[in-house]
Amino acid sequence: MDNAHRYHRPPFEDVLESWKELLAKRMYSTEIIWILEENLCFEQDPKTPGGVKLGFQTKFTPHPTDSAKVTYHHFAETDAPVVFYRLGENRGRSICIQLCDAWFEGKDEKEGYEPRPNWRMAFYPGPDEEIEEVTDPKRWQGRVVRGRPFTAVDFCMTLDNIRELKVHGRVLSPDERFGLKILRSMHR
Repeated sequence: MDNAHRYHRPPFEDVLESWKELLAKRMYSTEIIWILEENLCFEQDPKTPGGVKLGFQTKFTPHPTDSAKVTYHHFAETDAPVVFYRLGENRGRSICIQLCDAWFEGKDEKEGYEPRPNWRMAFYPGPDEEIEEVTDPKRWQGRVVRGRPFTAVDFCMTLDNIRELKVHGRVLSPDERFGLKILRSMHR
């Protein structure tokens, strides 16, 4: 479906301003910690639905300070919906992540999303819950990597993709990544 003439993605700063206005309206913190896939920490917890709880970390895989803007610019080039998604709050800060995939088509208020059809975006302010920051290396090493339930956050940006965008101006294909590994091994 061609959506090129039905929406316009504004600059990151304008979207961020609207996002912060929504957070403030909901009485959530407008101090934002943006995270990437590598910052998500899923841990087994039998008391949580699905048996897995979500936390985050910024200690073990820090990322560039401009990663939120780089992520937005990359996602804005696609035709899939972009979502600003708030996972929860930690120490007075909103923990947020950007998501992008056709899976978000049709997400609406009934599911907690606030669509912005003119931008082909949605905002998900999330529940008023505390999300734990994991700082213990043992907990980070023991996190659930495979076999966890599928969630919306599976459509987020990775640190490797941020690096590729900064170095190559685009995300590399698997073949190009493999070729770079071979070249690097030859230079050792």
